[in-house]
Amino acid sequence: MIVKKEKNGDIWKYYVDKNISDSKMLKLQNTLAKPSQIDLTIDFDADVYTTDGILLLRFRKNKLSQKKIDDFYDSVIDFAKLTSTNRGSTSGSKKKNVRENPKIMSNIFGYFDRFSPSQKAIMTRTGVKNLLQVRETRFNVDYPDNYKKTIPLIQEIDKLYEKMTPEQYKKQRKKADQTPFKISGTSFTTITTNVNFRTTIHKDKGDDEEGFGNLAVIEKGKYEGAETCFPQYGVAVNVRMGDVLFMNVHEWHGNLPMKKIDNDAIRLSIVCYLRYKI
Repeated sequence: MIVKKEKNGDIWKYYVDKNISDSKMLKLQNTLAKPSQIDLTIDFDADVYTTDGILLLRFRKNKLSQKKIDDFYDSVIDFAKLTSTNRGSTSGSKKKNVRENPKIMSNIFGYFDRFSPSQKAIMTRTGVKNLLQVRETRFNVDYPDNYKKTIPLIQEIDKLYEKMTPEQYKKQRKKADQTPFKISGTSFTTITTNVNFRTTIHKDKGDDEEGFGNLAVIEKGKYEGAETCFPQYGVAVNVRMGDVLFMNVHEWHGNLPMKKIDNDAIRLSIVCYLRYKI
């Protein structure tokens, strides 16, 4: 719910209050967000604050370099299209057995603080005990040259994060600099890629509580929708190619439905963040 809005130069600033109570949001957890929950869709430069002055999101259009976008896409798309059942309730599934979850195109690269089910099985079978709960992801290990080609875009996102959201960036970068398990020259340890994946309403777990999530999108073909939304506050952001969204991922968020205009349309979302246990 929009309480106040004002414009400072080319930037719109909004103050929003909760449309939905905290208790009701808990009941909506891991359900799909609906367009009817949204009062404001942002597709222009804007900052959104809660009524108590806390930054909810900062959005800027056309900030990323096309060459770096193209190199990132070409290097990662085959990997990003691999299917996984590990996203669990974020995909809307209530299955306890991870193998019974729907197959979605959601993957990670960089470093992670949990082992995959297959890695755990191997360690159990061989009696290996790993005291350091951190691993280099499959993409890094199997495709090192491709991984290197993704880094320029990630570093560009990081520089914008530092410039646009310096308070959150400073705290996150300080923590990132304390671990060798980070993406070179950035405040990030981990990247999640999602291809045409409509996440349910959720809060991110395992991310740095003081930092922000950084979201960019690469699109191929035409589609509508798929906005990243904060249904509790009635706000959605239409992140498209070249845009960058800095967001408080510890607030309830998800995606609105994606409507393909071209049958082969692709929306590759790139989420950059710091895993605090690393």
